[in-house]
Order: sequence, then structure tokens, then C-alpha cells
Amino acid sequence: MLTTRSLIRIAAPVVAGFVVAAAPLAFGRVQTSAGQAPPQPAQAGQAAQGLVFGADAGVVFNVIRADKTADFEMVMSRVKDALQKSDNPVRKQQAAGWKVFRAQEPDAKGNVIYLFVLDPAVKDADYTVSRILAEVFPTEAQELWPKFRDAYAGGQNRLNLTLVADFGR
Repeated sequence: MLTTRSLIRIAAPVVAGFVVAAAPLAFGRVQTSAGQAPPQPAQAGQAAQGLVFGADAGVVFNVIRADKTADFEMVMSRVKDALQKSDNPVRKQQAAGWKVFRAQEPDAKGNVIYLFVLDPAVKDADYTVSRILAEVFPTEAQELWPKFRDAYAGGQNRLNLTLVADFGR
């Protein structure tokens, strides 16, 4: 299992390249169009998979407007509450391995980078924030979604990570 520290060491060069080059990552694209928010959840009956990982661990890069960090962090706090209050055992597993980090350095446009570090990732579980909130807080989720969506400056990018070596063992 990757440690949080090793994931940050792995992710730091990727974040730097992402921020400096501002080019979309060619793999695991969730949403990279500048100025667009993460995709809204699918309506009932649609077969959208959402934010799913099929690897040992995962990282999600979130580019957030500097003036919207309080909204983003508040919504993430409610996601934590939803995962902990859920009766679904998969959600409990997700909570156990999900950490949210805020980069100390802003990107070139002054936006704030947040990383979701999922270690271990619950394979094939949906990490879509709006869906998690709607399961436990259906009424509140309607109010939280615009705050979450409007906080994004550049969207999300995900990486599925496979452990190659663990130098601590």
C-alpha cells in the first residue's frame, strides 16, 4: 500500500507539470476544460459510471478558484459526514482511504490545487461527490451542488495508480 507521503512525492511532479503547462492530461480524463466544473451526476436510467477507480490507489486533481476554497472545503466536510453516516459498507471503506490535501503553492493563475488521495482506492466504487451527498443528504445536496460546481476553475483529472515498488518494506 502506498503511503500518503509517497503519493505526494509521486504526484508533486505531475501537479507541477499540470499547473505549468496547463495542458490536459491524456489519461483518466474526468473533465479538463478551463472554466468548466466537474460533470453533474447522471439522471436515473443513464449508465454514467462517475468517478471510479480500478487500481490500487488513485489521485484526483481539483483546480479551485482562490475565492471559493471555503465553499469547496465546506462541501468536502459534508462529503466526509455523508461517508461516515452512510449505511453502505462500501462508503465506509471509501472514507477510510480518502484524504483531501491542499497544495501550498497556487497555480500560475492563482487557483488552488486540491488532491483527493485514495489509498487504498475501493475498486469500482463511485467517488462522485454529488452522488455521495445525494444518498445521505438528498435535500442538502441540491443546495451544495452549485457551491461545489462553481468553486472549480479548471475541472478534475484523475490518475489510477498501480503500486510498482514500496521502498518502506
